[in-house]
Amino acid sequence: MSPSDLHALRNELDALASGLGFAAIGVAHLDLAEDETHLLHWLGEGRHGDMHYMARHGTRRSRPAELKPGTVCAISVRLNYWPCEAADPEAVLNAPDLGYVSRYALGRDYHKILRNALQDFADRIEAKIGPFGYRVFVDSGPVLEKALARNAGLGWIGKHTNLIAKDAGSWFFLGEIYTDLPLPIDPPVGAHCGTCEACIPACPTGAITAPWQLDARRCISYLTIELPGSIPEALRPLIGNRIYGCDDCQLVCPWNKFAQAAAHPDLKAVRHGLDQAPLAELFLWTAEEFESRLRGSAIRRIGHERWLRNIAVALGNGPQTGHSADRARWSLSQRAQDPSPLVREHVEWALDRLDRRDRSGSN
Repeated sequence: MSPSDLHALRNELDALASGLGFAAIGVAHLDLAEDETHLLHWLGEGRHGDMHYMARHGTRRSRPAELKPGTVCAISVRLNYWPCEAADPEAVLNAPDLGYVSRYALGRDYHKILRNALQDFADRIEAKIGPFGYRVFVDSGPVLEKALARNAGLGWIGKHTNLIAKDAGSWFFLGEIYTDLPLPIDPPVGAHCGTCEACIPACPTGAITAPWQLDARRCISYLTIELPGSIPEALRPLIGNRIYGCDDCQLVCPWNKFAQAAAHPDLKAVRHGLDQAPLAELFLWTAEEFESRLRGSAIRRIGHERWLRNIAVALGNGPQTGHSADRARWSLSQRAQDPSPLVREHVEWALDRLDRRDRSGSN
């Protein structure tokens, strides 16, 4: 394609993307040298915890052409997911007998929704220009998606390490198309966090150790989703009632007053009342109920064992007296002999914590 043809194609991409539900797109250059230095330092300090795949991928994450030979740029897209019809997050976090699920996971699994939309996007480009080299990514490979989205002008990386857009806050998913089309590159936007550091003290576990510095080993999203084994005891009380992910750093971000509601119907919907579900009830789900109720949900990926582990911790952090405490103790006792050593350990911790807090009258 000639340079004029490529410019004309770039001008058509916004309309194509909008027709598929994307809130914004941009084309990014592939210079990620500074991000690679940061990544390697982060890995060298072990801040990725048990996410060993991040170290195995090495520089393929920061060098797109090593991952997909022939890649000369990346098309980055943004898909809003804020579920405005869900229960108020702060209200749920302040109700210790309810389980808090990260807002992105209340609807259907975004991986499938976004990947299908990206594939449709690539198909429409191909229908216009003929076959071209590309590969679609939605958390499906070693990609520095936030850095590429920044390069594509979709926003800036905030001090909590999430991407922020001036017109949409941070409640959105990112996806990429690596391509061999030398499309015109979009300019980046400036950063607008200024002196604000609200996200840093808002982190319940102190995982944001400094501006733009995240220790995943302390992050509740890592602890409840990525970590396969036992949650460190010192961090369990800090998790509160968060049973899948954490949104605290985004909830306090001033830019999220501009958050845009999810447009896709499968992201709008709240499945099985997970926006404000009683912990004691969730803890009684059998493995079969977990599989059937969460079919098509991102939560299903962690499996029933981690689900129970997380809820046991939340139950242990709940009220120590009253009906809710009695219900929590009863639910926990039902799994005191669970076949999983991981579940049994966290149940024992939760029961002991409830008893100790009851005796001391403290929280």
